[in-house]
Amino acid sequence: MTQDRIPLAGVIGSPVAHSKSPQLHRHWLRQYGLPGYYIPMDVGPDDLRQVIEALPKAGFVGANVTVPHKEAIMEIADLATDRATLIGAANTLIFRPDGKIHADNTDGYGFIENLRQGAPDWDAKAGPCAVLGAGGAARAVIVALLDAGVPEIMLSNRTRARAETLQKEFGTRITVVEWVQAGNMLEDAATVVNTTSLGMIGMPPLRVPLDGLQRGATVTDLVYAPLQTRFLQTAEEMGCTTVDGLGMLLHQAVPGFERWFGQRPEVDAAARAAVLR
Repeated sequence: MTQDRIPLAGVIGSPVAHSKSPQLHRHWLRQYGLPGYYIPMDVGPDDLRQVIEALPKAGFVGANVTVPHKEAIMEIADLATDRATLIGAANTLIFRPDGKIHADNTDGYGFIENLRQGAPDWDAKAGPCAVLGAGGAARAVIVALLDAGVPEIMLSNRTRARAETLQKEFGTRITVVEWVQAGNMLEDAATVVNTTSLGMIGMPPLRVPLDGLQRGATVTDLVYAPLQTRFLQTAEEMGCTTVDGLGMLLHQAVPGFERWFGQRPEVDAAARAAVLR
């Protein structure tokens, strides 16, 4: 990063107007008094390669990538971290001084850091984990949980075939459970994760029966709009430790910001407030 050029970064997706990332990165830039800008860029699939390849020439040092480009970006990047390769998707790009585009996936890192911050007593090895959903977010979550040492993952998805694909890829610690039986897998789970968009504002509710939840289990939802989903509300009423999804968004942004702007930012109350404004 040369000092005579103001470093630029941003988030690429379509649509992207709803993204909270610009508020977060602008907050950190102000907080640390750093030069730089972070902007939302609505880019369609047909223009993705052309835009990505042009950004470094315009002074961009990197970018976040969101829906629907996380998988497609792997074909455009010159290099990818092991975790991005394993997940098959990237959310963070670093434009290196040698001209190469480096892809990383920090979603799993953000997920685990959020769990550790929101539930400091959480122990990955305490027992099986129940994961609802088998989409792109679930891939990052599963890799992170296996890495953290979860002994078994019970995985349920409305389309069983998608769950079976993840089981084939990630191995014998994953057991696939029929969606209609998803409530039953909560009875043995020390950790429960909703990776689906069910329960999000504008989406249908998550209808999995929750009466099997164990008191003391750690329950987290990747949905953060609303912040307190019905799923988390019910879990809290049943004596579970609950962690909302906003922290994952905040923590996944830390490695990218540090690489682009040279400062490791803090995920604190002020960062949460900046995003919720």
